[in-house]
Amino acid sequence: MLGKLARQHDPNVLVGFDHADDAGVYQIAPDQALVQTVDFFTPIVDDPFTFGQIAATNSLSDVYAMGGKPLTALALVCFPDKADLEILERILAGGLSKMIEAGCTVIGGHSIRDEETKFGYSVTGMIDPKRVLANSGSKPGDALILTKAIGTGVISTAIKKGKAQPAWIEAAVQSMTTLNKKAADVIRGEYLQKNGATDAFVRPAERSKAAFSVHAMTDITGFGLIGHAREMALASGVSLRLHAGKVPVLPGALECVRAGFIPGGLNNNRDFAECVVNYEGTISDEIKALLFDPQTAGGLLISIASQEAQSLTSALIAAGVPSVQIGEVIEQTKPLLAVTS
Repeated sequence: MLGKLARQHDPNVLVGFDHADDAGVYQIAPDQALVQTVDFFTPIVDDPFTFGQIAATNSLSDVYAMGGKPLTALALVCFPDKADLEILERILAGGLSKMIEAGCTVIGGHSIRDEETKFGYSVTGMIDPKRVLANSGSKPGDALILTKAIGTGVISTAIKKGKAQPAWIEAAVQSMTTLNKKAADVIRGEYLQKNGATDAFVRPAERSKAAFSVHAMTDITGFGLIGHAREMALASGVSLRLHAGKVPVLPGALECVRAGFIPGGLNNNRDFAECVVNYEGTISDEIKALLFDPQTAGGLLISIASQEAQSLTSALIAAGVPSVQIGEVIEQTKPLLAVTS
């Protein structure tokens, strides 16, 4: 709908909504820019504290996906008039716990009465204008790295139906409450190694030589892996080849698909984006479905120069970020995305 409205022309807007990027970037000084994003949704787990953690992790993710550092957040709350306020307190406490972990200060918010609970944040971060990681910089020959397994959408649907096994819930919640902070720190060259109980960081003067040559990045959220890969390909003027057998899948996700726990968003994503996909080889129907599964607080999809792919993957794994190379960038072709077995 925004595309139908009059365009605003502001030279300080470095990243707007033109390419469906993760967040907006607005330059305020030669070496400083704001990263701004907003996200909120209905509960996807029963525990209020955990729901708050997931909502915060998801809201923060878009800042990390741009290569930025979150600074401040405003809470967005919709809550039933007659519901127990202790539930709301637990939601807010869960969100705050993740904001503290991220070093992001909650400075206020807004609430309204609503029959259905909804929660999230508007987050503002900072970034060097010269180091913005949009979804539009992929180059042919790049490797594609993914930092989290997929499947939170189908598992969340199973949770709502009371059919999810405890191990599935535990794995999905662990994924959805893990910040993309470490991954972003590694990519910027600011995370060096794990040293005992504390994280060791590169000093500012050493950052330029420690940073990786990442050309583009996005996080995998509501449009699923295929949907966000499509956005990256279109924005960059390239095509992507994904190896379905290398895409990590959460425990229980395949079982959820087989049992028919398909969220509406998965079907919507598939109806919209499967037309740009060419399947090559033998790929199971379950895996095909999961490639369109809408993720909550998903991982980062990173497009990096191929010669640095192994080094980045190793650095991410050393920092505790389970990362896998799942494909590569190729010259633009039709269909836009190739998915091989």
